[in-house]
Amino acid sequence: MNRNIGSVIFLILIALSLFWVYEGFVSSKSAIEVNMSYSEFMKRIGDGETDIARVVIKDDGNLRVETKQGRAYSVYAPWFVYDVENINKIVSYGVIVEGEKSVDSNFWINVIGNIAIFVITLLLFAFIIRGLGRNNNQAFTFTKSRAEKVNPNKMKVTFKDVAGVDEAVEELKETVEFLKNPSKFTKIGARMPKGILLVGPPGTGKTLLARAVAGEANVPFFHISGSDFVELFVGVGAARVRDLFEQAKANTPCIIFIDEIDAVGRHRGAGLGGGHDEREQTLNQLLVEMDGFDVNLAIVVMAATNRPDILDPALLRPGRFDKKVVVDPPDVKGREEILKIHLRNKPLDRDVDVSVLAKRTMGFVGADLENLVNTAALLAVRNGRNIIKMDDFEEAIDRVIAGPARKSKVISEKQKRIVAYHEVGHAIIGSSLPNSDPVHRISITPRGYAALGYTLHLPAEDKYLVSKNELLDNITTLLGGRAAEEIVFGDFTSGASNDIERATEIARKMVCEYGMSDTFGPLAWGKTEQEVFLGKELTRIRNYSEEVAKMIDQEVENIIKTCYERAREILVRNREKMDQIVAVLLEREVMSGEELRAMLNGNEEVLPPQNKTIN
Repeated sequence: MNRNIGSVIFLILIALSLFWVYEGFVSSKSAIEVNMSYSEFMKRIGDGETDIARVVIKDDGNLRVETKQGRAYSVYAPWFVYDVENINKIVSYGVIVEGEKSVDSNFWINVIGNIAIFVITLLLFAFIIRGLGRNNNQAFTFTKSRAEKVNPNKMKVTFKDVAGVDEAVEELKETVEFLKNPSKFTKIGARMPKGILLVGPPGTGKTLLARAVAGEANVPFFHISGSDFVELFVGVGAARVRDLFEQAKANTPCIIFIDEIDAVGRHRGAGLGGGHDEREQTLNQLLVEMDGFDVNLAIVVMAATNRPDILDPALLRPGRFDKKVVVDPPDVKGREEILKIHLRNKPLDRDVDVSVLAKRTMGFVGADLENLVNTAALLAVRNGRNIIKMDDFEEAIDRVIAGPARKSKVISEKQKRIVAYHEVGHAIIGSSLPNSDPVHRISITPRGYAALGYTLHLPAEDKYLVSKNELLDNITTLLGGRAAEEIVFGDFTSGASNDIERATEIARKMVCEYGMSDTFGPLAWGKTEQEVFLGKELTRIRNYSEEVAKMIDQEVENIIKTCYERAREILVRNREKMDQIVAVLLEREVMSGEELRAMLNGNEEVLPPQNKTIN
């Protein structure tokens, strides 16, 4: 109620101010422009007709004379008020004669207007202070830390909620023990690391691990992003760092977690602004604070980054972030455990096999798997079911890898045949070569932004090393789509552009980085030039001559041509089977790897009816 009254008063004051401005404008339009002598005034009255329309007699002795043309004059004649003869004379001529006090209504309008403007200014200032002062008065406490404090009773994440990173969990268990019982370590003179740096690709669960440590230790958890320290004003970031550690010291034992620390911890002196910018001052203050607090305070500073290579060396020395915990992407066993966590309390059909899903999600991290489970659940709801089936997970995998199906996209029969032969070309070669990953699915349903079809290869096991023969087989498989187009249609399309790009990149790495060239042998050519401040590869320095560059290009060309001819030979030998597979694929649009291998072996009876295909 009070708020509404205040709003009404505020609007009234604004209206009065506008009225004051309008009156001032109007009065300024009618303001006296020229002074006129009394003799000139009497001359213009004359003995008959006159151009004067109105005379206002003021009590301060001044006359305001207004002509019929709209002009105004000021005449000083204090005696005119007593000159009854001349007054009656001009009245007889039709001139309006009025009296007016020297302090008119405009005076009060001006007074009220000034008061209104003053009050409005005060109200606006109070409103701004109140608005900016919300959320713990952040407008006037912007030097305070923006860390989110999570109390132990609200921390429900433990190591039971973490999977796929067993080594990282083991490394962090001693940190939990230190937070629970610091004296256990101090009795024998052991010092726990002040800082723990979690290193790993995005989505691997670094933040989740930090929360799990706090949940296991049952201590407060201060969460802040590295970008929250950096502001426009110089010194704000450093002040926030100081405030963060002051809060932590008042809540010991506790955990400080700085997410994406590379935003503030980049290598100093690498920026364009020299060595005195705000980011570097913030980093310097962080280094000082980590050096300054006592290890016996039971404060553990944890940070996460996916770019440890760009961090300042001073940040990684002993006494600061002196312990690194690598959070790798999960292997097949880890993916299975992560899926089990996300599948808790989910209604699953009997045909759902978690181990199969783990094998088919090669390269997926924890965030990808969580998204996969959620997508499958959404698909089940969309199809009007209250349980999640294996088909939902298969479709979810396709969506994550290639994007959602675009069945409404109109494609001509000719282009559809080209796409079918293109994808079957990939599939036949991938199934024929000994070192190629097995084909899991073929589809000619448009997906995502530009994909008109795809052939999904899933490795039988996680690979950490790749051989020369495997790379050559991969290049041959990539070129199989273009080779199929040439064999069947005698022409090429732009659909193989990405395949050619990937094949060329693999061949060039074989020559320049992996030392797999028959011509050069175990030599590496070129050096990567990386700008630390930008955090990305910009150029590759050529440490070789023009002659060697030509030889490299020739070697890459030979690899591509050899693999392409190899792909053509395989498809020519299997032309009849390729036509048969394409015919089935055009009818059904989707084919599994088992069905493909059955047709290649001459067994077409294993093909299920069309209505059993995945939508």
